[in-house]
Amino acid sequence: MTFDIIDRSAERLMTWAGLTDALQAGHRLPRAEIGDTFLYRTPDTLLSRSAWIDGLGLAVKAASVFPGNPGKGLPMVNGVVNLFSDTTGQLEALVDFHLVTKWKTAGDSLLSAKLLARPDSRDILIVGAGTVGRSMIEAYGTLFPGARFTVWNRSAAAAVQMAQQVPGLVVASDLQEAVESADIIASCTMASAPLVKGDWLRPGTHLDLIGAYRPDMREVDDDAMRRARVFVDSRATTLHHIGELMAPLASGAITEDDVQADFYDIAAGLYTRLSDTEITIAKNGGGAHLDLMTSRYILDQWRTR
Repeated sequence: MTFDIIDRSAERLMTWAGLTDALQAGHRLPRAEIGDTFLYRTPDTLLSRSAWIDGLGLAVKAASVFPGNPGKGLPMVNGVVNLFSDTTGQLEALVDFHLVTKWKTAGDSLLSAKLLARPDSRDILIVGAGTVGRSMIEAYGTLFPGARFTVWNRSAAAAVQMAQQVPGLVVASDLQEAVESADIIASCTMASAPLVKGDWLRPGTHLDLIGAYRPDMREVDDDAMRRARVFVDSRATTLHHIGELMAPLASGAITEDDVQADFYDIAAGLYTRLSDTEITIAKNGGGAHLDLMTSRYILDQWRTR
């Protein structure tokens, strides 16, 4: 049996437009079956995320998280995506974990912005000066040419360092002022309490919420959720799993019926902005099915290079 081993050199073959097209195509196929498993040896974790989409194949994304590794000069997270054939179940590729994660995460929110943000959006705020924020600048830049990017970070030093490395990036000292002037906001933090307040949002703003992934994490308050039309990439992986949705559902700020659509509703035209003045929020919950769609796109580009 032969299979491809795909490293980060594949990135030169990929485009953000190509990936968002692949994600839309993947959501026109039968709904994915997904499953996650966690194994723990305090403080270490082994996480595996699996997905099967009829017509696209099978993927298992396995990752080890060893918090002590940085002290040894080693990466904290290591992993690989195993991609299997839809017709035979044979291994087709081992794909670099970080390559898939970068493109899946940013591509997920880029697809939401493509469908929900105003096409004339120019002022884009990145909340959080980490790796995901950098990826979002790269991704948004292809969809909104000429956009002006601003970054805010709880630690100003990290924002300044990021601005020194990204041409044209401006550092915001006041989060409220930055939010009030933004057309698009991408929140990419590990916050457990809301950072972005609903009463700061001006009409027509689009928010991509990326950071929160646990029940005890959220980046915007109830007021923001009440004021916005809310979308998610997948109801199955967000509504009862991530604090961003769980908290406002529990408080009564929103109901499940207030979640307008997920990516499986794109084909029906439901994942869309209705006016230039409405506020839209898209929660990026990730999910193994998106890892599968992204890995298949990467393999297709790799084999046609």
